[in-house]
Amino acid sequence: MIEVRNIKKEFDGKTIIEDVSAVMQTGQCNLIIGASGSGKTVLMKCMVGLFTPDAGDIIYDGKNFTNMAPNEKTEVRKEIGMLFQGSALFDSQTVEQNVMFPLNMFTNWTTRKKLDRVNEVLNRVNLNESNRKFPAELSGGMKKRVALARAIVLNPKYLFCDEPNSGLDPQTSLVIDRLIREITLEFNITTVVNTHDMNSVMEIGNYILYMYKGHKEWEGNNKEIIFSKNKLLNDFIFASDFLQDAKDMRMLEEKGKIANDRDMDELLK
Repeated sequence: MIEVRNIKKEFDGKTIIEDVSAVMQTGQCNLIIGASGSGKTVLMKCMVGLFTPDAGDIIYDGKNFTNMAPNEKTEVRKEIGMLFQGSALFDSQTVEQNVMFPLNMFTNWTTRKKLDRVNEVLNRVNLNESNRKFPAELSGGMKKRVALARAIVLNPKYLFCDEPNSGLDPQTSLVIDRLIREITLEFNITTVVNTHDMNSVMEIGNYILYMYKGHKEWEGNNKEIIFSKNKLLNDFIFASDFLQDAKDMRMLEEKGKIANDRDMDELLK
């Protein structure tokens, strides 16, 4: 579990995020959403220690990450996996070498043990025949899966995903979303996803934090978000007529279900 308590961050005297609090539970996908400039990326960077908050605390399973000494933060970071927006693969290295990189950096394992672990995670993301390929030979979706394999190769307790579906087509995005959800559940990880993809919100949003101009504007889950009365949130998620029509249909279906349930209750009396 990761707790965000009253986080504030300024740059050059300008407040970017202020008084943001959230609880991100283990074994679920926790999404941070919001328009560009809403502060969601700054919040994530504060959570992983790339930025130091000007006020507030980040708590990892009861341990205050914000106040830790550098060597203590290093130990926590060993338990963090990161899926970067652009995948951030090393172009001059093979898939196998890219995934093995964290093992070379943080373990003293034998080459055989490291290779076994690499093959294990590549198989988990359905890339078990791609060891010798270079990033230039991969599709966008394959690159994301390699980056995800690298992010989980150290068996992290915490997984951060920054815009994991950026640049991907809807079908491939769905594959990545479901893979993130499956891995989260399978390994009981606290997963935090920074996204503006509404398909991801509806597919994997166990907990959703909506940011607006540096503040927490709304929080809930993917069942509640459709029926939110928050105007700012609705303006964000139903920006297109297509999505608004989808919302209207969902609400009509829900009303119909309620009406049918009431009819059934009457019949059973």
